[in-house]
Amino acid sequence: MNLVRTVEAAPAHGPTPELVWYTSYGSNMHRDRLACYLAGGTPAGAARSYPGCRDRRAPARSVPVELPGRLYFATKSPVWAGGRAFYDPAAAGRTRARAHLVTAQQFSDIAAQEMYREPGPDLDLDLTEVLRSGRDERGPGRYETLVCAGALEGLPVLTFTAPWVMHDVDWVKPSAAYMSYLAAGLLESGAWTGPSIADYLARCPGAAGHWSPDRILALLTPWQHPDGLPP
Repeated sequence: MNLVRTVEAAPAHGPTPELVWYTSYGSNMHRDRLACYLAGGTPAGAARSYPGCRDRRAPARSVPVELPGRLYFATKSPVWAGGRAFYDPAAAGRTRARAHLVTAQQFSDIAAQEMYREPGPDLDLDLTEVLRSGRDERGPGRYETLVCAGALEGLPVLTFTAPWVMHDVDWVKPSAAYMSYLAAGLLESGAWTGPSIADYLARCPGAAGHWSPDRILALLTPWQHPDGLPP
């Protein structure tokens, strides 16, 4: 059975709904990592603590999705000491992700933390433009561009990325700790096998030529059964 959900056409312009799908294509695909953004804390293997959201509840649901566009690794994260994951919605390809059903305020607080800012009412995001046009560049930095990739069950599928496109920047090899979170988050979703995940990540720009499928699969060893299926 195919568990991957289909993202529908973008929702019509209107008032911001109470709930949105925060859609992660990076380390926040993993529940333990996301929990640090929601409830506060320091993820294993990371060098930074997160204050958490004002509303610390876990997502109501998390579902696997595929977005149009491409995942790539660029810049150097001081948290992970390697390339960060970015999403280019205009590039040819498909990006595997997990959509977490959260409140619009939680999405705003997660975005603030990704921007190295303190969550709070002064940083509450106005989602009007991203819901209207599908894109809203809130600043020049990484993860300051909001993207609406469509809708799921009538609610917007929202993420954030950099304002540049994939071929405008140098690609940077991601670290083992970071790659492990991405791979484990995809495995945790139950939608993809270990070998499929390893092959997908090994082909992403920045990882390609540096990470082989076998090396990525080895990162998943503690997470999977011998047959390569999620536990």
